[in-house]
Amino acid sequence: MRSHYCGELRSGHIDQEVVLCGWVHRRRDHGGVIFVDLRDRDGLVQVVFDPDRADIFATAEQVRSEYVLRVVGRVRRRPAGTENEELATGEVEVLGTEVTVLNSAETPPMQLDEHGVEVSEELRLRYRYLDLRRPEMQQRLRVRSRITQMLRSFLDEHGFLDTETPILTKSTPEGARDYLVPSRVHPGEFYALPQSPQLFKQLLMMSGLDRYYQIARCFRDEDLRADRQPEFTQLDIEVSFMTEDELMGLMEEMIRTLFRTILDVELPDPLPRLTYAEAMRRYGSDRPDLRVPLELVDIADLLRDVDFKVFAGPAQDPEGRVAALRLPRGGELTRKEIDDYTKFVGIYGAKGLAYIKVNDWATKGRDGLQSPILKFLPDAAVEGIMTRTGAVDGDLIFFGADKANVVNEALGALRVKLGQDRGLMAEGWHPLWVVDFPMFERDAQTGRWMALHHPFTAPKEDQLDLLEETPGACQSRAYDMVLNGTEIGGGSIRIHREAVQRRIFCLLNISDEQAEDRFGFLLKALKYGCPPHGGIAFGLDRLVMLMTGAGSIRDVMAFPKTQSAACLLTSAPSQVDPAQLNELSLRVKLRA
Repeated sequence: MRSHYCGELRSGHIDQEVVLCGWVHRRRDHGGVIFVDLRDRDGLVQVVFDPDRADIFATAEQVRSEYVLRVVGRVRRRPAGTENEELATGEVEVLGTEVTVLNSAETPPMQLDEHGVEVSEELRLRYRYLDLRRPEMQQRLRVRSRITQMLRSFLDEHGFLDTETPILTKSTPEGARDYLVPSRVHPGEFYALPQSPQLFKQLLMMSGLDRYYQIARCFRDEDLRADRQPEFTQLDIEVSFMTEDELMGLMEEMIRTLFRTILDVELPDPLPRLTYAEAMRRYGSDRPDLRVPLELVDIADLLRDVDFKVFAGPAQDPEGRVAALRLPRGGELTRKEIDDYTKFVGIYGAKGLAYIKVNDWATKGRDGLQSPILKFLPDAAVEGIMTRTGAVDGDLIFFGADKANVVNEALGALRVKLGQDRGLMAEGWHPLWVVDFPMFERDAQTGRWMALHHPFTAPKEDQLDLLEETPGACQSRAYDMVLNGTEIGGGSIRIHREAVQRRIFCLLNISDEQAEDRFGFLLKALKYGCPPHGGIAFGLDRLVMLMTGAGSIRDVMAFPKTQSAACLLTSAPSQVDPAQLNELSLRVKLRA
């Protein structure tokens, strides 16, 4: 039906007859000559219709935006001075000799060319098939396809086997809520859609498969954000007989190859590593954005004995933290700007945002500082703060004092926002590994220990004795890859001995009966010669979002859901016929 894609025509095609199919991107009538920008997935090419071919010209006069055309014509060089350097096809045009309207189109509810006004995301999702015609969206999906192709090639070359795992599986409620699927042939019983292939990929290692991967669809019924969806895609990987260093090294090589191939970017070799403790201490986050040069500085030891309880209380609290954040040239901030930043940290639970403006410390000392809190701080504390933060004239120092988690979240977020607002963000890509995570965290409401990653993560071998004695001090063999402040992949070495897995379940308050009910198949498999193994999963949607510069993972997925987990295109979820419910032995009872 066609000989070429629109976007592939170049000067080398001049004088060739071509057959093109595509959509009318734009139609222009210039003094009796009609120009049509014809678009397909490869790009645009200008088609010219002269009035000396009356029948063809009459058809061209009738076409409008988004009509579907088949055009036969001859490629020729554009007249001098009319070339379009912004188009890959900008040196040439096609003189139309035949045109067939394959389908007409109503006026679209949104403009699809580059001159279109911003449209709401709701409208874009409702007419997603139109939104996906936009070159920007098509380019993102093309990049996504290239990314998955390259990742598959790398893993295939390194001996990994692409293996599918079940979509209908057993509900093992830990972490996010499961999406449940009722069974018709087993009335009253349910499957769950997988939150990840975690247990199946571990079973594949027990099966001797040695190296597994899968581009897996996963489902989580959780509250959504810009980088979350109820169904998402991850590159899932598991290997046997590898240490974490060996596995991390191989994954580094894969990501470096990906960026080199897709973006022509060289990432560091090796990637830098930060322990969890250091990341939290310096950046207030376990996914630090290294593009921002600002760092948190601990000052609790300088303030334990001051009369200012706002600082002294957290400084004396074993679970508290007092930290400072120096902003170079921050003395330029107005009071309104400081008030706005105070409101910003309030989102993260901070009760306020103390500060010191450094106006003239060099010559006036304490008298050259400006702050409502100075009257509460002795000279020794002020001297210590200035020395430790390295503040100089013109700077501003922000303070956080509260429970450590509140200070970390508030100042960690403020650090990134200041970097963005003040033009401090470095260019380029800044990946790293975060390692040595705690095994457990204590739930603030129940007081129970919770697995920081998941209950199948192995503790460090030399810390097994800490499991029952001081679980909060036990570190895991987990590792996360972080890129520009976003976690793109996370994994761990797994527990491969039944006795250790049972100890972890016990610590997490999972009784023997619950363990057998939820994970009995795993515990049984661990008895039959399970090899040491570990793995990682990369969020494919998130990775593509970063590499394409999109603002949300919804912009790199063909048919995403809204923040309320609805599909505006198909109106899902929706009610179903009562007869279907009856087949499933179900009755709907709405909450009051």
